[in-house]
Amino acid sequence: MAQIIDGKSIAAAIKDEVKREVEALSQKGITVTLAVIQVGDNQASTVYVNNKKKACAYTGIRSLAYELPEKTGQEELLSLIQDLNKREDVDGILVQLPLPAHMDEDAVIRTISPAKDVDGFHPESVGALCIGQSGFLPCTPAGIIELLKRSDISIAGKECVVIGRSNIVGKPMAILLLRENGTVTVAHSQTANLKETAKRADILVVAIGKAKMITRDYVKPGAAVIDVGMDRDENNKLCGDVDYEDVIGTAGAITPVPGGVGPMTIAMLMKNCLESAQRRIRGI
Repeated sequence: MAQIIDGKSIAAAIKDEVKREVEALSQKGITVTLAVIQVGDNQASTVYVNNKKKACAYTGIRSLAYELPEKTGQEELLSLIQDLNKREDVDGILVQLPLPAHMDEDAVIRTISPAKDVDGFHPESVGALCIGQSGFLPCTPAGIIELLKRSDISIAGKECVVIGRSNIVGKPMAILLLRENGTVTVAHSQTANLKETAKRADILVVAIGKAKMITRDYVKPGAAVIDVGMDRDENNKLCGDVDYEDVIGTAGAITPVPGGVGPMTIAMLMKNCLESAQRRIRGI
């Protein structure tokens, strides 16, 4: 039977580590602060924002919430971000995506100071990731690396296949696996012989947004399977991109949905906020 990688318990451990560090800073009179901006009332975004607020409350990070109406103009949003960039008491700025259609997401992301880009989406953060310099790592890929390490799944020398090439997960995931000395293939919708490519993987990371697409035919026996998907099945039940019940008998380790990768994203966001405050203290 496959090892079930418990993202909930690993995320809880990381949040506890952050909480202890935040408390230590608090005793020195230093407050860690995250500003969260949401434009409009997208239901899924509201759930994510509320989960981030809960994580802040748990870890002791001060949370500033800016909930703007759907019709807010882009210049108003950019002005708010620029004000937060200047505030010395704000360590991280997060703009919840997606934004309303009349806004340019790229322009909004570029306006966030790289020093406060705790999502790791700014082009400077992405560039630093690519060339191995210090910067904020995107939370979901960084969380997956932590899942593997804390589950005693070694990456060095392993054949790693990432299915999906998004800027948020697929591409940075490949770079982080390379950093850990994995041998990495990025596969996607145009990959010929996708099953054969996936079946080479000792570590298979799936981020394609198609419910239960990956069956045991794609999985090498004993492989670690990391499911980034957050989909709904035919019964409207939450599921991943991997057919969990079909794959669990073949995989050596697997993340469930829910309870796998999802909790790690928010835990790593808290870790990035703490890191930003620590950099501020050191004057970096």
